[in-house]
Amino acid sequence: MSKRRSIGFIAAALVAAGAVFTVCFGDALGMAHAQRAPFGATSRPLDVLASAKPWLTAVPGGPHAFRGKVVIVNFWTYSCINSLRALPYLRAWSERYGDKGLVVVGVHAPEFGFEHDAAKVRQAASQLGVRYPNLQDNDYAVWKRFANQGWPGFYFIDADGRVRGYRIGEGDYASGEQLIRKLLAEAGRDLSDVPVSPVSGTGVEAEADWAHLGSPEAYIGYDKAENFRSPGGLRSDRPASYAAASDLDLNSWDLTGKWSVGREYATMDGAAGAIRFRFHARDAHLVMGGAPDGRPVRFRVTIDGAAPGAHHGTDVDAAGWGEVREDRLYQLVRQRGRIEDRTVTVEFSRPGVRAYVFTFG
Repeated sequence: MSKRRSIGFIAAALVAAGAVFTVCFGDALGMAHAQRAPFGATSRPLDVLASAKPWLTAVPGGPHAFRGKVVIVNFWTYSCINSLRALPYLRAWSERYGDKGLVVVGVHAPEFGFEHDAAKVRQAASQLGVRYPNLQDNDYAVWKRFANQGWPGFYFIDADGRVRGYRIGEGDYASGEQLIRKLLAEAGRDLSDVPVSPVSGTGVEAEADWAHLGSPEAYIGYDKAENFRSPGGLRSDRPASYAAASDLDLNSWDLTGKWSVGREYATMDGAAGAIRFRFHARDAHLVMGGAPDGRPVRFRVTIDGAAPGAHHGTDVDAAGWGEVREDRLYQLVRQRGRIEDRTVTVEFSRPGVRAYVFTFG
């Protein structure tokens, strides 16, 4: 609880100073839910949306049509696992209550450079089934006006245009839906024919196994990298040859082969190379970017030196093979049965691939 309060205090101070505070929050790290907008947030959220641009999807009637509706504003970014695991609930709410006066609005605020590309965001949104209005917020203008504090962020706005609830991080979706129903009822909507039923995600969108999640996200770029174990440490902004560590303790990682480690990501420069991570979680993911020539880069995943078999993620087969075709999050591992400490190794077949961050679930 003290951690949540301290994070919220720091976020409020940064917003007051005009800075942008960006963190992916899972349920274990998310801040407490609030029934009002965060410190420094606009009192006219619909005016902010009406003047924002660009919209990645057509908005019937334009953003001014949001007036008189109950609106959920979701701050997200498409490579963030916490944002992805919230999508089944947002889609379900949009489908259940869309004809009852609810509008879900996505504000895509990018974490990584490739997420600034509107074409890539549109492609990702289409693949993820995000059909509600979606706004690209590359310069964080909307984020700052709302005083948002991380991904995923949720603002519940009533039919009079007031923020009636703010949540950050995953979890407690049932109370979120109850708030939606309350706001719609206040607006005179009859919900007697709309039952509440469970929502569950599949694949990468499945809820995390919180009880066994023992690994935090781990950035590869030197700006946020921690627990790197290759001999000699990271060499910034230049090609260097790396060797495997003699041993990896939990939540540490290393590189082998020739890599250039930049502020945001590491690029493999050699003909062959690999990245390893020692983790404790059901799921292991890696955000990766494709080679400059646009051709797919094959990779192979092993778990403790063996093919994953039944423990393979959605983006690899049982033998561990996969391809980097797009800049996005790739699910490498989904452990079945007992969750234990494992070492995941990702080997690449040719140069050019970029590795950004490991995340877990």
